[in-house]
Amino acid sequence: MMLFKTLLGLAVASLTSAHFILQWPPTAGFDDDLEPNAPCGGANVVSNSSNPQVQVGQFALSILNTHPAGEWLFRATTDTVGLSNFTTISPIVNTTGVGSFCLTNMMVPSFFAGSAGVIQVVDNSVDGVLYQCAPVNFVSGSNTTVGSSCSNATGFSAVRTGMTLNGFSANSSQASASSSAAASGSATASRSGSATASAATATSSAAAAVATGLSGLAGGLGLLAAGLIL
Repeated sequence: MMLFKTLLGLAVASLTSAHFILQWPPTAGFDDDLEPNAPCGGANVVSNSSNPQVQVGQFALSILNTHPAGEWLFRATTDTVGLSNFTTISPIVNTTGVGSFCLTNMMVPSFFAGSAGVIQVVDNSVDGVLYQCAPVNFVSGSNTTVGSSCSNATGFSAVRTGMTLNGFSANSSQASASSSAAASGSATASRSGSATASAATATSSAAAAVATGLSGLAGGLGLLAAGLIL
């Protein structure tokens, strides 16, 4: 019994210190101590043909989050060498709750198709600004299939905030998702609309436009106040 308690305590401590882990597309690497290092949390991002294919028109993104609250930025680039020239692919997402969450209907510019690229996830949390990246191969088309692994933990909530990114205004009422016990423990957070939990996942409606850069950011965004390294 004592051994079980010890192992359980170590597992909980490990999860608590893990900040966040990009589950899909798979992270280029995770180092808890280096995760505050831009642009990819200290990971060595290697581009090759074996990296997963991501459809430019629609794809899902899954994250394991260990912080009770977060402010998330999602970007992508085809600059696999310099890891620069990132394009913002979603309005800022605010989350509450701990566990896995999934954003569906993510998209990147159509001209990314046919190129290797990198998806970057940035989280402004109680531990500061944290980074992870996933090397991918962008292809044309849309992936509308959402598996059982694309779900939110019970009680998890994700809301896209109303911000202005280079003139693009996102209304928070158009993009929110939540999960509850009524959802049998999970719900899917959507990039494009409000998702109501039903069964294990929930889908979304209405697509959000792609915004590039951060120079036009307005609304007192905490990520910039926290010293986001671009």
